[in-house]
Amino acid sequence: MAASKKTLSSTKKISKIKDDEVGFAVSNMDLKADPIKDFYIYANGTWLKKHKIPEDKVSFGSFNQLYEKNQMALKEILKSCSKETRRTQIEAMCGDFYKSFMDTKTIEKEKVSPIEPYLEVAKNIKSPKDAIKAAAELDGIGIQSFLGGSNSFLPRKSMPDRKDSSTYAFYMNQGGLSLPDRSYYLDKKFEKVLSKYSKHLETMFRLFGYSRKDAVSARDAVLSIEKGLASASRSRADLRDQEKNYNKIPVKELVRKHKNFDFQLYLRTLKVPSVDYVIVGQPEFLQRLDKMLKEEDPSTLSFYLQWKVMNYFAPYLHEKIADENFSLFRKTLVGQVEQEPRWKRAVTLIDATIGEALGSLYVEKYFSDETRKRMEVMLEDIKEVFKDRLENLPWMTQETKKRALLKFSKFRAKIGHPEKFREYRNVKIDKKHLINNIVSASSFEIERQISRIGKKVDRKEWMMTPPTVNAYFNPSGNEIVFPAGIIQPPFFNPDLDDAVNYGAIGGVIAHEITHGFDDQGRQYDEEGNLKNWWGKSDLKKFNDAAESVAKLYGSKESVPGFKVDGKLTLGENIADLGAIRIAFEALERHLERNPKLNKKTDGFTPEQKFFLSWANIWRGLTREEEAKRRVTIDPHAPNHLRGSLPPMNHPKFEETFSGKKPRAKKIGVW
Repeated sequence: MAASKKTLSSTKKISKIKDDEVGFAVSNMDLKADPIKDFYIYANGTWLKKHKIPEDKVSFGSFNQLYEKNQMALKEILKSCSKETRRTQIEAMCGDFYKSFMDTKTIEKEKVSPIEPYLEVAKNIKSPKDAIKAAAELDGIGIQSFLGGSNSFLPRKSMPDRKDSSTYAFYMNQGGLSLPDRSYYLDKKFEKVLSKYSKHLETMFRLFGYSRKDAVSARDAVLSIEKGLASASRSRADLRDQEKNYNKIPVKELVRKHKNFDFQLYLRTLKVPSVDYVIVGQPEFLQRLDKMLKEEDPSTLSFYLQWKVMNYFAPYLHEKIADENFSLFRKTLVGQVEQEPRWKRAVTLIDATIGEALGSLYVEKYFSDETRKRMEVMLEDIKEVFKDRLENLPWMTQETKKRALLKFSKFRAKIGHPEKFREYRNVKIDKKHLINNIVSASSFEIERQISRIGKKVDRKEWMMTPPTVNAYFNPSGNEIVFPAGIIQPPFFNPDLDDAVNYGAIGGVIAHEITHGFDDQGRQYDEEGNLKNWWGKSDLKKFNDAAESVAKLYGSKESVPGFKVDGKLTLGENIADLGAIRIAFEALERHLERNPKLNKKTDGFTPEQKFFLSWANIWRGLTREEEAKRRVTIDPHAPNHLRGSLPPMNHPKFEETFSGKKPRAKKIGVW
């Protein structure tokens, strides 16, 4: 691999990098701490002491710092596009969308009038059929009600069939909740939050012009529906079970089993192509929903759907409503003190709705082919290591190993941005009417996803926009994806040692690769189909190792009284523990090929810098309320555990920092 002998070189830069934003700097460490006992503080202690969470943030760390830089870059692009000069279609679309968000004068003048047509849809309900039809109409513009459960602004209405990854299928999953999780309705730990939510509901209906009496009735209606749906919902950990959450059911059977939920009407109203089946995640949830549709008064269903409309649009309406929405969903739920500046909220919304249009402008200005090539060099290094580890696994039988290697041979990687950006020809954007722009963009995306049901899967599609500071593994595509937004300091810094980059972006690459063989990813075969290809003895050994990982993380707390759910976070933890071993070995091989690099810099060996760099990317501060929310719903462990447990469970960690062999057995799967 001649290419691997090169060191990592430069890329386009958004702005000058500050000392506390680089992937590694001695000034960010606490050298008085013992790296063996508290590696996270040793690697990040000074950085943690000198930083505070900005009042418009709920957390602050490496990801946030890069996200902020990208936000600034996108702001400049949007401001430039908003100028009334010669513009391309994409520039005009992005610029006018931005102007409509910043036009507070029009927003304050129009009050709630822009969303009245959608409220009317929710008001005219006299039967369960009316409620289903209204829910489908609202679903068609992105407003999820009874079904859905997506955390993203635009829900995914079609995905590859998990057992036939070549074809798009229609999925129906539990949803309907406005608070982050069923625990907020059922767990005593969240009683105060639920009480504040109740008051918020009444306040919001009053702000929308309802009488006090009607606001109280509406509040009770919403709580009745949402508590009922919460009681029928599966836990976050249970939702990770791929087989149990895959139920391929013929439409005729759905119609026969559910007398009150008119599935034919729902699918027809949503304009789903004629299909023989849908994939239901949680059948018992549909049964409970079907019963509720019969038991609840139509006025209750109406108030609930009206609330869904209000809540969806609230952040984009006039100041009183937007502020009340912020007070509950940001201040109370996650501890955010102040609203983000309006321009930041504009950037976030545009990225969420027409993100590939905005992303194409971002890529043109900030991403280079040279960056892609440097990523490809490291990717090949890490893939080579992972392949070798698969070939030499002592606990896996030859038959299962053969299938694992077949899957790995068909592994794909996407770097930077899509080959072809999505076109938004049917999206109508004007510079005055924000709500209309949101509806147009949302309707376009929902229609795009629904129209492809039953058709061949587009393997070139991306599920993140180019500026995103993240990466992902797609099990149905058997692929890892790295948007341009994350391939910058502190994750990728061409000005620092290769050891730093192997510990940062190299660790991210290895993490995503390992996801293909974590407790969920391992269930998919080489074509991306949910199918068991493991021998019984292999599966037992894997599950035994995974159970040790779950117990390790499940013994830790995020904040006092809130323990990490070892089963919910299992996939991410397996990926972290595997990533650091794979990326470390890739660095060792890189140093063998480039012996001149195997020397101390800044007082540390390359191996030490590798571990420090890993811990550096997970440094961060989180508000207590947000920490409680994350530990309840987030499949990722808290940052301080991600930064410390994987290094401390690496077989060579103690030797690297103390020169002593480890005493305790190290936990991990790969």
